[in-house]
Amino acid sequence: MEPDNDVALDIIITNVVCVFRTRCHLNLRKIALEGSNVIYKRDFGKVLMKLRKPKITASIWSSGKIICAGATSEEEAKLGARRLARCLQKLGFKVKFTEFKVVNVLAVCTMPFQIRLPEFTKSNRPLASYEPELHPAALYRIKDIKATLQVFSTGSITVTAPNVQFIATAVEQTYPLVFECRKIHI
Repeated sequence: MEPDNDVALDIIITNVVCVFRTRCHLNLRKIALEGSNVIYKRDFGKVLMKLRKPKITASIWSSGKIICAGATSEEEAKLGARRLARCLQKLGFKVKFTEFKVVNVLAVCTMPFQIRLPEFTKSNRPLASYEPELHPAALYRIKDIKATLQVFSTGSITVTAPNVQFIATAVEQTYPLVFECRKIHI
């Protein structure tokens, strides 16, 4: 039996992490006192700010570097980052939205079959590793697109990659490999 070419797999993006700069110094104390939905982490030298729509959490440093996490698409991440910059402008900072970059995307995909992890690891030895005493998933790395996949025996695969296109590519490259190691129920 060969892997079907017409199998449609749902890839659900669960988290997009992006980073941008404001090109100005930010007074964290002022943000903590005057901003809304803010937590001041003085021992870490940053402020956490949450937006409700889109639902993101941002780590803000005084240097002007901001990391946003929690979006479910690249477009939503950019919209959230721009809204955050606007919130900082309303607090009186001369913010310029620059150097926006998506740095990490996390997605989940479920295969329509279960997977035999020891067999999968043996057949893909240099790229795959499986330590059942440490973690229930086999780790599979694709170096050229910098993607890491956690393959679970239930057929669930968690993919981490630099952008959404690489997520889809990683799943396409991995599907034939896991199909060979599927559990066949009699």
